[in-house]
Formats: sequence, structure tokens, C-alpha cells
Amino acid sequence: MQGLQSGETFPKLEIPKLGGGTMTLGEPGGGRDWQMVVVYRGLHCPLCKKYLTRLEELQPRFHDASVDVVIVSGDPEEKARAMADDLGLTMPIGYGMRIDQMRALGVYISDLRGPQETDRPFPEPGVFVINEKGLLHLLDISNAPFARPDLDALAGGLEFIRGNDYPIRGTHAA
Repeated sequence: MQGLQSGETFPKLEIPKLGGGTMTLGEPGGGRDWQMVVVYRGLHCPLCKKYLTRLEELQPRFHDASVDVVIVSGDPEEKARAMADDLGLTMPIGYGMRIDQMRALGVYISDLRGPQETDRPFPEPGVFVINEKGLLHLLDISNAPFARPDLDALAGGLEFIRGNDYPIRGTHAA
């Protein structure tokens, strides 16, 4: 599996946005110049609910570092709305991510184990931070819900990166 590499141009993907219209992954909003895209598994995932709750709490810290925060999943609109309503989420939420879009990001894709999960293949977690040049400054992908970056550490890391002009890491070509 070949996914995105640090330092590459992040692909601009149009995703339906909860509340109407679309969002473009890789294009920051809210007057911010960086964007963090958090891919979550879906409404069926209790670990996603915990993670997104903490992300909502930390959203002001990311915004203070001029990082726009958006979340996206393969869930249909009604499940994305249920997630937003259940957790009181205020960040922009994309839904209905297609398999080809999941592949473009290089996230792992899982098949459902049965109706207790969902009714379609879904993405495993991914975090992508795109800088003001549209380059992938930081990324983390996982093949299971149990391994994700600590959001408090990520917020602190982005504050350091932004405050110290810290370069993109992991770009050595073999």
C-alpha cells in the first residue's frame, strides 16, 4: 500500500459537508492557513466517539495555532448527523467519503464484520496536517481504532511547529 508521503502536495478532495454544500480537504477555512483533517471510522466506533469528544475540547487550541480542524468519514449523512448531535460537535464534518477518496489519502479500509458495525467498507483512523503551501506537514494513519496520535501531544506539537518554523520531517529519499 502506497499512501501519501510527508512533504507531498495534499490532494484536494471534495466531500459532502454536514449542513449542506461541500468541503475541500486540503483547503483551510475559518481564516486559518493550515488544516488538520481527521478521518474517523464512523458512528459505530466507540473509540471514535471518545477521540472526537477530546478533539472538540481541544479545537480552540488548534485554532489558536491557526490550524483549521475538519473531520470526515465514510458514513452516510444521517450517521454523520447522529455523531455530531450525540457529541455536540461544532467542527466541520464531511461524510460519504468514497473508497477512491480513502485510497487517495492512503488510509486503511476495513470491511464490516456484521450489522453491529455498519453497512459498508469504512476508513480506519488517519490524521493529516496540511501547511499553508498545501504540503503534507504531518501524518499518522492506523489500521485499527486502537492506535491514534494523542491529541494533547499533537496540539502541543503543532504549537511548537508553528512557533518555531519547524520543518517537514521524514522526507529523506532512500
